[in-house]
Amino acid sequence: MEKKTRRQFMSVAAAAAAARAATAQSAGERPPQVSGVEVLHPRARTPVSLIIDDSTCLVNLNRFAFPQFASVGRDEWGRVDWRSMPHEIPDDFVRKFGEWAAENGIKGKYSIVPYPALVGRLDRELPGWTPQEVKASIDLVRKLMVPNWDIHPEMVTHTRAIDLKTGQPYPARSVYFMENWRWSDEKSVDELAAYISYALRILRNIDLPCEGVTSPGGFGARVRPEYARATLEACRDVFSAEVPHYFQDVISSGDTSVAPRVYYASDLEGPDPKCVVSIIGCTNDWTGGWDAAGTPEPDRFITQDLSRGRAVEVIERGEPALLVCHWTGIYYNGRELGFQTFKEVVRRLREKYDNLIWMKISEVARYWAARELTRIERQGTKVKLQAPFPCPSFTLRVAAPAAKSPVVVRGRDSTALREVRDPRRLEPGTWLRHGNATTVCFDLGKGASEVQL
Repeated sequence: MEKKTRRQFMSVAAAAAAARAATAQSAGERPPQVSGVEVLHPRARTPVSLIIDDSTCLVNLNRFAFPQFASVGRDEWGRVDWRSMPHEIPDDFVRKFGEWAAENGIKGKYSIVPYPALVGRLDRELPGWTPQEVKASIDLVRKLMVPNWDIHPEMVTHTRAIDLKTGQPYPARSVYFMENWRWSDEKSVDELAAYISYALRILRNIDLPCEGVTSPGGFGARVRPEYARATLEACRDVFSAEVPHYFQDVISSGDTSVAPRVYYASDLEGPDPKCVVSIIGCTNDWTGGWDAAGTPEPDRFITQDLSRGRAVEVIERGEPALLVCHWTGIYYNGRELGFQTFKEVVRRLREKYDNLIWMKISEVARYWAARELTRIERQGTKVKLQAPFPCPSFTLRVAAPAAKSPVVVRGRDSTALREVRDPRRLEPGTWLRHGNATTVCFDLGKGASEVQL
């Protein structure tokens, strides 16, 4: 039997509830549909991303989380030899991973748990490390990771819930006072927003930007509408995030769509448009697991002969492949088995595909918000757009041949697009003939703009 991760344990129920939950969530406003114009993926490529959970500065979350999990009756983790695990995932490994990712164009999400397993708050004191070491670790994340990775809190501790009145964990020990199990049950939007804001403010205090959050385990699984709205409020309040997003669900098999869900859209053509985007992971952690105890299984992402695997399934049906792993398993207690596994997965994906685009998940969220919420109208050879949010590399296919080089008009500015003959060369400011259709790629501005064919 396959060993399940914490997120899988919660996702068994959560994934089963995902379809029901989607109906409970409010999509909010939507513009009318238009025929003859299709929004493609950015640059007509398939988005790919790596979602890294359980990461933070210096602290090896497993070493300190296992005994807390065991203390609330999770005996399956109490039997793990957590005392033999290293206390630290060193910055040398962060640098090694981050430099490799930058060199290879890999992007995604990298959690920074703000008060990791109660060891200490990153904006105050981290017992076991000097203030200089903590500052250096935060600086490394800011300089090396932030350009290509979204930073998320994985709520406050990822273990015991914090009483916001005292800043200390609740004294009761049960699954109902653990972030990744039942603490969020029956909480209101205001209660959840206050808790999420607490986590976000710690990261703001150390100058790490956030546009979204990650659920520790099953956080919010039983209050999905409230959680989505709380994320929208907290991210806008603390970081003025234009398109807040959250990672909660994994759908690692089957035909259910793994495309992002855009919820609670409002005031789309007004002064303060809003929405929140739910990011869906398409794989479980097959790099070795969050507990660094599993056997890495790269074939489950993509087989050695490149013919099968979950990533292949999702990419072949034209959906974004957002792969999931855990920092603790990538490091694998110093053996780096997860890192080596992911390198092999990347090598195989590159061997098979030349139409992928690695994106931060905030970029994926923004693109989905733009594609679903931009009003598009066609008037002869003109395509008019009214966008609530700006979006780089916005790509349209219009069911009409271009008589000349298309022009993008925004206000008094007009930009003639440059023709390319290979779809792999599409980038902002270019266009492509495609039979009797025309594909255009440009940076979509907020508000009104127009494409003239």
